[in-house]
Amino acid sequence: MAAAEPSGVGVVSRVAIDIDRVRSVVRALVDPEIPVLTIEDLGILRDVGVEGDKVIATITPTYSGCPALRQIEDDIVAGVTREGYDVEVRVQHNPPWTTDWINAEAMEKLAAFGIAPPTAPEEVLCPRCGGTDPKMVSLFGSTACKAFMVCSSCGEPFAYFKRF
Repeated sequence: MAAAEPSGVGVVSRVAIDIDRVRSVVRALVDPEIPVLTIEDLGILRDVGVEGDKVIATITPTYSGCPALRQIEDDIVAGVTREGYDVEVRVQHNPPWTTDWINAEAMEKLAAFGIAPPTAPEEVLCPRCGGTDPKMVSLFGSTACKAFMVCSSCGEPFAYFKRF
């Protein structure tokens, strides 16, 4: 007579992925360079789904050399792993990211944070005083996606998130 196997031996147990919870966690992750915006606000987050027993998060960087990309990937992995799931982050470059993917609420958050939201360069308003004639000091600011400007009205410097 064969000995009985201990309970659970040979049984594969998979935990169902709570995709709504995982999506909430990933959507709430902030951009490392603009901490008042989430990666969803910026339109970087393309999708959060499930393949087999793994969460798949798909992102599109603001530009191909974005220095924050690795940090965003690490944040997604950390957030999903804390929820107890395996995760793979996929970077999708096509179609390329555009400032049109930034949502309306994010545009307001940018201005409140002191960064002029993307618009045509001749339409940039100073986020501090609303001045209509800022001068560009440098085409590149702290990152390649921002320019450095100075307001002609109040004299304050500010970043302008360039339109792509």
